[in-house]
Amino acid sequence: MARIAGVDLPKRKRVEIGLTYIYGIGRSTSRQILNKLSIDYDTKVDQLTETEINAIRNAVTNEHKVEGELRTEVSMNIKRLMDLGCYRGLRHRKSLPCHGQRTSTNARTRKGPKRTAVKKKGAAKKK
Repeated sequence: MARIAGVDLPKRKRVEIGLTYIYGIGRSTSRQILNKLSIDYDTKVDQLTETEINAIRNAVTNEHKVEGELRTEVSMNIKRLMDLGCYRGLRHRKSLPCHGQRTSTNARTRKGPKRTAVKKKGAAKKK
């Protein structure tokens, strides 16, 4: 099993798809890496030789920010925005969408499950 950047790549998938299991590498980046190393996209991960795996590992770790390093950078960028107090930072702080989407009806992913207001029965019967 190929282990690159702390991630076990699935054995039966093509290398092009297997590399996308690494956080920070998508289809286009995986294709760039494979083109540079002249490895066929359709090769299965378990058919890679040890030298090819090492070449991919070196290319990924030396040229791209992946996994923990990338996650840290993204979280630090968000923290910086929140510390600055800019609009995007305030939206992150309030857990609301940052890119201008509507919030009156949608944005349930960002806002979380709906919290309905509960009316008290005793308050309605006062005379």
